[in-house]
Amino acid sequence: MEPSDAKDALRRAIRAHRTERSPRLREQAAVAFADVLDTLPAVRDANVVATYVSRPAEPGTGELLERLAARGARVLLPVLGAGLARDWAEYAGADDLRERAPGRPPEPSGPPLGADAITHADVVVAPALAVDSHGVRLGQGGGWYDRLLKMARPEITVVALVFPEEVYDGDVQPLPVEDHDVPVHVVVTPDGWQELPVRA
Repeated sequence: MEPSDAKDALRRAIRAHRTERSPRLREQAAVAFADVLDTLPAVRDANVVATYVSRPAEPGTGELLERLAARGARVLLPVLGAGLARDWAEYAGADDLRERAPGRPPEPSGPPLGADAITHADVVVAPALAVDSHGVRLGQGGGWYDRLLKMARPEITVVALVFPEEVYDGDVQPLPVEDHDVPVHVVVTPDGWQELPVRA
């Protein structure tokens, strides 16, 4: 099976499984994710964090966003610019977030900062459907984050949020990978965080 086909099959299975988690369990997990990220030095000590607004079935980021803002961190969130251009804007609170297109995550209303705003980030907390122990990240399929991650400073840490069952052993069950995929350095679940020995 081609890597792209294998990815699509995995995405379907993981998305279906995620929808089975109740709203109460999702809320509990969102708090647990934020608790774990509070202990991760790359996030805890960052002045500028590039992250995302989660959709309902994804690992929740609402609690994380509030905690980052409360401690004075600058939070950059992805927005869809003119002509589907990739862009960033600054988080200004939960009440400021608006769903601008069906199926897209809510976005902040502030001015777009340009795609290269990610170069100001001290850490990136990226969405994922799965991660393996070699740092391979399975994204949503649009390549949006992979393209932006290539613009981040090479020394920064890229963190992925997934549920425990979405962490794969890269030696036994490696995730399919393509040339454009950008690895992640840390995987976070509600149970804890793990540094990943990213393969060259």
